[in-house]
Amino acid sequence: MANPTKRPGLKLLAWQMLIFLFLVTAPSTLGLPKNLIYVVPVRGTIDSGLARFMERAFLEAEQAQAAAVLLEIDTPGGRIDAALKIRDVIEDSPLETIAFVTGGAISAGSLVALSADHLIMQPGATIGDAEPRIGTAKADEKVISYWAAQLAAAAEKHGRNPQVAAAMADADITIPGVIDRGKLLTLTATRARELGIADAVLPDRQAVLKQFNLQDGQLVELNLSDAERLARWVTNPLVSTILLTVGLAGLVIEIFTVGFGIPGTIGLISLALYFGGHILAGLTGWEAVVLLIVGLVLLAMEITVIPGFGFAGLGGIAALAASILLAAPSPQQGLLSLLIALAGTVVLLVLSLRFLPTRRVWNRLILATKQDKTTGYVAPSAELSNYLGLTGRSVTPLRPAGIMELPDGNRLDVVAEGSFIPPNTTVKVVKVEGSRVIVRPYRE
Repeated sequence: MANPTKRPGLKLLAWQMLIFLFLVTAPSTLGLPKNLIYVVPVRGTIDSGLARFMERAFLEAEQAQAAAVLLEIDTPGGRIDAALKIRDVIEDSPLETIAFVTGGAISAGSLVALSADHLIMQPGATIGDAEPRIGTAKADEKVISYWAAQLAAAAEKHGRNPQVAAAMADADITIPGVIDRGKLLTLTATRARELGIADAVLPDRQAVLKQFNLQDGQLVELNLSDAERLARWVTNPLVSTILLTVGLAGLVIEIFTVGFGIPGTIGLISLALYFGGHILAGLTGWEAVVLLIVGLVLLAMEITVIPGFGFAGLGGIAALAASILLAAPSPQQGLLSLLIALAGTVVLLVLSLRFLPTRRVWNRLILATKQDKTTGYVAPSAELSNYLGLTGRSVTPLRPAGIMELPDGNRLDVVAEGSFIPPNTTVKVVKVEGSRVIVRPYRE
């Protein structure tokens, strides 16, 4: 018969196990403060580094179960592809997003502002002027149409006027009383509210939070990490082109000149910054670095081991170009940076060869022997045309070049016309072309 006094102990043990399992499996967010508002700055150029920062910011906000994300926007614009990535991050997030334009949401920044659930503008802020451009030139009609449609779709999704949004990018759109054909639309805060783009015009952050009953929430202000700042700096088109030029030039100069490794070290650091920054920005992976290393190894083999220019050289150039194009934000920017870097490398190499001692590898590529009188070389002074029609005998085999001897004992460097001519064959000079004396077998 079982002992009834042991049953309470079993029940207690069962309850302890249930409590332990609950504590272990309970959501980690139980200890998080409620009503968090994440404040995310959108400042400076819209680029891939900023897009990566936005991904991290929204991921942290979602994991913390924030009540809202407040985007404080002041940007002159930037890359379309980066703005589209930020748009996707905002629209894919389940969190309520408030865009507060404190300065300007210009060009690509207008899409970021229009993608938020709510759009608030500070007095004096502007939005618009979003015509896509390639360099200083206006983009083609296809790109403009696509970009205007993206702005219109973002506005329409959140109950804003899509035609007004499209007119910010397409100068061919006419809206009576708003914008004439041939002009791009840029709106002040008050005008944006009148045309259904901005939800309200408010003076500061506190007023925005009060507008959405978030004034009692706990603010979490995010800022770029050091790695993200580095990625944004490196992926700047000007900086990335300079780094690429210095990197390639440093390695090439190290190969051809005698030094203490300084050019090569600078080159490796520059290339490490170039590719590392693009990896941090999410533009590429380690495959670009692998291609870079393969390209450099093949080029080194071509220069130092394999004479001539063949498959190793072509393969090295192809791998190097592919790594740069793969790391670039776009093929167009990658190609432009590569061309500029190659031109800069040639200029720096020429300057270094002029002022620095060269390695032996340079002598394998360039004929450095000089033929002058101080070394015993004397150019022939006789007019070669005088030998036209003379006969003699071949002293050496003509394959096709060789030496013939004239009856007076003079010897000439000649070239056989046509096939091989054996030695001790009677030959006749039949043609003189510059410094070439051409002969053929002679039979009486």
